[in-house]
Amino acid sequence: MDVVLRDGRIAAVYPSGGVPAKGEIVDLDGRVVIPGLWDHHVHFDMLALSESRLDVSSASSAAECAALVGERLAGRSTGTTLVGTGFQDGTWLDRPTAELLDKHSAGVPVVLISHDIHCAWLNTEALRRWVPGLRSDGLVLEQDCYELVARVNDLPVAELDVLVAESVRRAHARGTVGIVEFERRPNLDSWQRRTRAGVSMRVACGVYTDHLDDAIHRGLATGDVLPDTRGLVEMGSFKIVVDGSLNTRTAWCHEAFPGLKGEAAYGVQAVQADDLDELVRRAHVAGIASAVHAIGDRANTLALDTFERTGARGTIEHAQLLSTDDLGRFAQLGVAASVQPRHAIDDREVADKHWAGRTERAFPLASLLAAGARLLLGSDAPVAPLDPWVSIASAVTRTDPGQEAWHAEQRISVSQALAASTRHARIEPGQPADLVVLAADPHTLDVERLATLPVEATVVAGELVHGNW
Repeated sequence: MDVVLRDGRIAAVYPSGGVPAKGEIVDLDGRVVIPGLWDHHVHFDMLALSESRLDVSSASSAAECAALVGERLAGRSTGTTLVGTGFQDGTWLDRPTAELLDKHSAGVPVVLISHDIHCAWLNTEALRRWVPGLRSDGLVLEQDCYELVARVNDLPVAELDVLVAESVRRAHARGTVGIVEFERRPNLDSWQRRTRAGVSMRVACGVYTDHLDDAIHRGLATGDVLPDTRGLVEMGSFKIVVDGSLNTRTAWCHEAFPGLKGEAAYGVQAVQADDLDELVRRAHVAGIASAVHAIGDRANTLALDTFERTGARGTIEHAQLLSTDDLGRFAQLGVAASVQPRHAIDDREVADKHWAGRTERAFPLASLLAAGARLLLGSDAPVAPLDPWVSIASAVTRTDPGQEAWHAEQRISVSQALAASTRHARIEPGQPADLVVLAADPHTLDVERLATLPVEATVVAGELVHGNW
């Protein structure tokens, strides 16, 4: 196959050797070319920041995590806040407390952000500095956590944009040409600024409730290209969070989490049904699709009910635990399931513990496809790596090397995973010139090699952003 690129788009496709010999010709020597890959759920600023922070994801207990903090702070008694990321306390037998962190931090403020970004663990000095007045023994959850993380991440724009540009380069190196951005900052302004500075990433900018009215006032509908962005940045969806997460036991479920009592045992309903309907309807009337965060099965039922009542279009983000009766509703309502396959592997032990007896309905990728749903794959970076091959391999294998597949019946094929990782499944005239050049055909590889498949070149809008011809 010969592909002709012109003015940022695919102008023509010919059989191999059939392209007219004019213009610049690049011989790829038989390499594989596929459509550019998208990550359909990213928090890009947090990703850029996390790549320079203390990684505590290896800790298997609170004591081990605190010891990692102590190693990093060895010899320090004062200074700026130490920020770490990646802890997952859902299976820990000991409890993370400020007192425990105090023993390893020598008065330096410490903020550790959980793997799922729904929880933060602070020492006493950090509680005083970052959340004065909040009563906590060290853990800060849900909305309080979101607000805390926003303050901790509030770097000068120029400094943050340097980190973002570097993360974009890393994403291009793995074949990513576009992202769906769910950062809580004013994304539209941020990515307009970055593309003006030369960043070449396609971005669909989601907005939260705080910025919904601004998007409506600007007359923006989902898919509208923002001016002065070289055609790369567009209005995305209205993002709204209706429950918490699995690891923090705040996902809103029909059945209680083991060991918890009262209404809180069923998780957290972050927004009431009437309010959710009103917000989603307001976005829909303005032409803005909705992206509804729902982890637990009860939250997913609520989200689907809202789409049905309002007639809105959009996605359910995560869809981690689903009632069997809800599987077919995605296709019936035209709602896509935006899922993160790596979470099924990272969270398998937490799910086995807290969703015991229900895990056949957890991360049900194959069941969603069988029911006719449209799947969109992403990472939820920095929760998982912004690497489409990691997501694809996770969807295809449901395991890491050396382990048995977790609910192998929910594996999907390489072709299905690739289709869910692109905007255009085929290379055809008229499409954006967003392409990825590979050394091998992913359909022919052993599945163990998918996650590390080398990307030789990435092209965005006809521009070579990674690799060499």
